[in-house]
Amino acid sequence: MRTIPRRLTWLGCALALVFGLANTASADDGEAIFVMSSGEVGAPTYDPIRAILLNFGAELIYDTLVVRDADQSIHPHLAESWESSPDGMTWTFKLREDVSFHNGEPFNAETIVRWIPFYEGSENAFMVEAIESVEAVDEYTVQFNMVRPEPNLLYNLSTVFMGIPEPGAYEALGEDFGVVEAVGTGPYMLESFDIGQETVLLRNDDYTWGSALSDNKGPAKMERIVLREIAEQSTAFLELKTGGVDMLLSVPTDFLGELEGQADTTLISMPGVEVMYIPINVTSDPFTDIRVREATALAVNQAEILQSIYNGVGLEAHNFLISSLPEANVNPDYNISYDPERANALLDEAGWTMGADGVREKDGEPLVISLWTQSETEFKRVSEAVQAQLMAIGMKAEIEVFDSSTIRDQYKRNDHQIAVRSYVWDNADILDWFFSGQRLGYPNISMWNDPKSEELNAKAMQGSRTPEERIANFTELHEYLLSQFVFAPIYQPVQSLAYNNARLSLPETIRGPAYVSQSIMDTELVD
Repeated sequence: MRTIPRRLTWLGCALALVFGLANTASADDGEAIFVMSSGEVGAPTYDPIRAILLNFGAELIYDTLVVRDADQSIHPHLAESWESSPDGMTWTFKLREDVSFHNGEPFNAETIVRWIPFYEGSENAFMVEAIESVEAVDEYTVQFNMVRPEPNLLYNLSTVFMGIPEPGAYEALGEDFGVVEAVGTGPYMLESFDIGQETVLLRNDDYTWGSALSDNKGPAKMERIVLREIAEQSTAFLELKTGGVDMLLSVPTDFLGELEGQADTTLISMPGVEVMYIPINVTSDPFTDIRVREATALAVNQAEILQSIYNGVGLEAHNFLISSLPEANVNPDYNISYDPERANALLDEAGWTMGADGVREKDGEPLVISLWTQSETEFKRVSEAVQAQLMAIGMKAEIEVFDSSTIRDQYKRNDHQIAVRSYVWDNADILDWFFSGQRLGYPNISMWNDPKSEELNAKAMQGSRTPEERIANFTELHEYLLSQFVFAPIYQPVQSLAYNNARLSLPETIRGPAYVSQSIMDTELVD
């Protein structure tokens, strides 16, 4: 068990006094204070159409046509029912008739007709590219006419990136939508948004259309929610321990042991939807050589990192997808695992000879590379472990630390080599997101732009007619990416959240792939 260093003890006592007062105030005014995941820090907008990163608040501002449960099953929300034609070329949705937007505008079929075209030319256009046209059959029935079958349509419609904004406000505000104002139909309304600091959400008292996965159909039980952005995970953990916040939406594995011993804190763990990995910039020497990329990937000791940093909690990652996805079940020969003997042989073959100081060199140049990481404690510790493991094969990695809210912009400059980072997603189309040649810089940090990969990607994204075909196509793409060593997998964590049980009461069962709006509806402040 890891303990808080002694030098933090006095700080914890001081914060207990300060935040104890703040905690009392929030109890009086019906306010709950959550800390968002460090990976969501710095999200610049609540615009679900244009955004490439959204934080937890978007789940509460916008509703979706359908919602997913923990088992990935699809359930009604703003769409009461739906059906697809046998050939998959039309989808018909029957909409709820009792829904309105935060600004009072009605939600109906015309909303959907206006909404879908907004995606054209956006980063998220791929989610609707199979929809050729949208027709209002009647006031509350809408039909999607498809250019091709899209077995992933319902999944797409359930994601936060397909939260539905009010079309009039979206058109009027333009690029200011999601920053100065965000109008949806969700259980909470945007009161204020200070990018990189906090978001304040106010309950939508007119909300009576909670999803099929919520016992409470509305309004929500908490009047206000403050979503704080704290990049440093140890600081966020200390805030929870001292009463400054009511919930951590993501708990680093380092701190799980300490939380389990606290009577006033409840810890919830769920299957993970995150993978930590090392993107390798294939356009930066020496990583233009696939042998060097493979050696780098094989130098990573996943088992050692799992045990030494995460105390055995979670899973080793050996490919790019979470293990619950069928597309993660690749031919075992493609999985990437620790093999220092082969890593050394590959570097020898590539002409990098071991120097007297333990650093390889070639043509008089040492094998010194840059390893980027984020400022959170967890990322720094994993990066230090990777640094030592690379040094063991003669590769000297110099760590550069960036704030998590700015590192994405740094990637776009293409002066990075390798990095330690993670993503959160539970669908195989994350392979398109991070390895499509259309998204170089960010999110395609590997700068991967390969004709065969693009062909396989198009086949998976656009050429799949059935769910079974889609799984086969994405598995083939996944295997090819693994064979090219454009990343090194590290770790798959569990999802853990922790909350002050003297302040909050959560539902017995968390409905959804994570703690999202359907479970927020059944969360309440303790009297």
